[in-house]
Formats: sequence, structure tokens, C-alpha cells
Amino acid sequence: MPRRQGYTLLIALVAGTAALAAAVAFAGSLLFSGPRATAAGATAPQGVARTPAAPAHASGLWLATWAAAPVLGVADPAQARDQSRRTIRNVVHTSVGGKEARVTLSNLFGTRPLLIDHVTVDTRPVTFDGASSVTVPAGRQSVSDAVVVPVAADSDLVVTLRTPTAEGPVTSHPNSHQTSYTEDEQGTWSTTQWRYLTAVDVRGGAATATLVAFGDSLTAGTGSTTDANTRWPDTVADRLRGRYAVVNQGIGGNRLLRDGIGPRALDRFERDVLGVSGAKTVVIALGINDVQAFPRETDAMRITGALRTLTERAHARGLRVAGATLMPYRGTRNWTPAQNTVRERVNTEIRAGGVFDEVLDFDHSLRDPAHPQRLRPAYDSGDHLHLNDAGYARLGALMDIDALLGTKARATTDAL
Repeated sequence: MPRRQGYTLLIALVAGTAALAAAVAFAGSLLFSGPRATAAGATAPQGVARTPAAPAHASGLWLATWAAAPVLGVADPAQARDQSRRTIRNVVHTSVGGKEARVTLSNLFGTRPLLIDHVTVDTRPVTFDGASSVTVPAGRQSVSDAVVVPVAADSDLVVTLRTPTAEGPVTSHPNSHQTSYTEDEQGTWSTTQWRYLTAVDVRGGAATATLVAFGDSLTAGTGSTTDANTRWPDTVADRLRGRYAVVNQGIGGNRLLRDGIGPRALDRFERDVLGVSGAKTVVIALGINDVQAFPRETDAMRITGALRTLTERAHARGLRVAGATLMPYRGTRNWTPAQNTVRERVNTEIRAGGVFDEVLDFDHSLRDPAHPQRLRPAYDSGDHLHLNDAGYARLGALMDIDALLGTKARATTDAL
């Protein structure tokens, strides 16, 4: 399915409702597979029917085709009077395809165990250690068994959850720039929050590794068109054409050095980058909120030191690191000459080398040549900080795809 034609999936959302009740009793006994799981264990109801395991020919590495960093705990919307009839339909957009899938469900911000008694991926029932339900401890996550389901690259996928007794807080990723749904006896409600779901992995496809985009709102896509999948990681995924998975771990408002909107980057890096299935490359685009948001960081070396620490941690796990310079933001209420000097000092240090393996000069590519402290008007979403679709496309075009895939050196050798 082409990236910008995902709207046809809405028809499947309606059709899937009728299949929900019939699917509840169906369960599989696929072997538990969860190298990324940190949950203590799933609870299995007595007397659950079991089905054969996945075919022996299913092979290959697990790669994250989609992910979303958990941001905060929110009050349970609880629109349904009868919670057992309320379902959550998370709509996500894949980067690569596969023959099998598994999902990660998070209760990171929950304060009590979370029962999820029904999960499907595009209407295919999902199990946890062979059971059709799972209880995720507070502060933890659970990874499902493998489910045999065709997953296409560059397509919309629906992961349906039912949480019959959930009382919140709901572990959520808000401002997703993608429309998802909740359904209850009163109707269907649209939302731009992803609830509980933090990853979809696939295997059996052609991709070989995963690129993780780790950033703030400029990575999450603030200013981009909802449901159009025009964030810069989406553009990179388009250019890779299913050969390399791409996941977006951006959080709007996220910072390197302080908690705020989402845990600070130094703390979430282990889970949101190093814990991603198949991660081989990370692009770090963080630091502008440390510069411009209150309380402001006035020491550029503290920012570059934190970025260097993330690079060292990635290297220790065998990941290559690309990093971005900080883009201009003059015209916003928070801009000051002093903080702009901090931003420029961070960029000077990044360009000098020694912070990242590769530098993506977002600042140079997006600033207005006539007014370097401002964004180029053609790329400005209107708030002078975030980008429009054309701006994000420009960022996505900066990635050296041949270097990422390892084909540049081979092409040079072949030419000799």
C-alpha cells in the first residue's frame, strides 16, 4: 500500500469490529519470544485452547518495522460504561515487511498491573506465552509470541487491544500525527494517541537491520500533515525501499539533560534505542529544547557532552551514530541572542568532529541564507521552530543511503 494511501484502511477498521467477539476465544501456543521483554511474566488463564507453533521455515532476524517511545501516563478516557466492550485500535505505519510479527505492550507509566485480554494484528489473534491474555506489571512491558501474518512494507497496520479492567494511567504516545481509534457501545472515537503499543517487530522479510531516529518534536514530526507520513524518518524509509527498517523514537518537547515531556534522552536511550530490535544505526537529533525551553541550558559543553555520551553508549553496543546540528529558531517567543550563541557553539563542536561518526547538518540545510538565525520560509511550518512537509522531506534527503546500506564502497570497488 503506498504511504499516502493508508486511508483505505479505515474500511478495515469497521469490518474488523464484527470479527472481534469471535476472535476472543482463539489463541495460539507460539513459543514465547522476547529478547526485548522486561516483564516478569505473562499470566495464562486456565483452559485456554492452544494451536500449533509457527512454521519451522520462519527464520531471519527480528527487526522493528515501527516503534513509538512511551511518553507519559494519561487518565483513562473511559468513554465506555462497560469497559469490557471498549477496544483500542492503534493504527501504525510500517517501514519494512515480513511474514511474522510480534508486538510490545508497555505499562511503563501504569501504577497497577494491566490486564490486556485480547490483541490482534490486522485481525490475526496474538498470544503471550501461548495465552490469549497478558497481565503487564506496573512499570514494565511484555513482548508477544510470533504471529504468522503478512506485513507489507510502507503500509498501515492495525493493532487492536482490549483492556477490560484498565483504570489508568494509560501509557501513551500523544501527538502521533496518525489517526487511531477507540470503540465502545456508544460509537467510534478518533484519537492521535497511541496507547500501550510501543513496537511492532517483523521477520522473514528482505531488510537486514534497523535505523532508529532518536529525537524531539522535529523528529516526531510536529508541523507535518496528519496521516500523510511525511516526517523525516518516513522520507528516509521511502528512500530505503524496504531494505532497512526505520523507526521513529521522537518525542515532542524531549530534552537531553532534564526530564519534562517524556523521560530525558540520557535515561530513555537504553530502552528507546539500544532495546530496539535489529538496531544498527542511530540518528540523534536532540538538544534544541535544552537550548530554548525553560529552564534553559547555558553551557554548550554540557549539551555536547551528553551527545558524546550517547554516542559512546551506542558504540559499546556496536551501533553507528549519525548526529544532527541544531536548527535556527529566531522568531519564536523563546529566542534570545544569548541562547542562540549556545546553539551555535553546540553546532561548532558537532561540526568539528568527535561527537558523532557522521554529521547531518540540519542547520546549514534548513536555515535562511539571508537570515541564518531563522528557518528558510519555504520550510517553516509557521511557528519558526518546526517544519512543514517540504522541510521534513529536505531533512530526510540528507541521509547518505549508499553509506547506510554499505553499497558505496562496493560500488567504488566494482568500478576499479
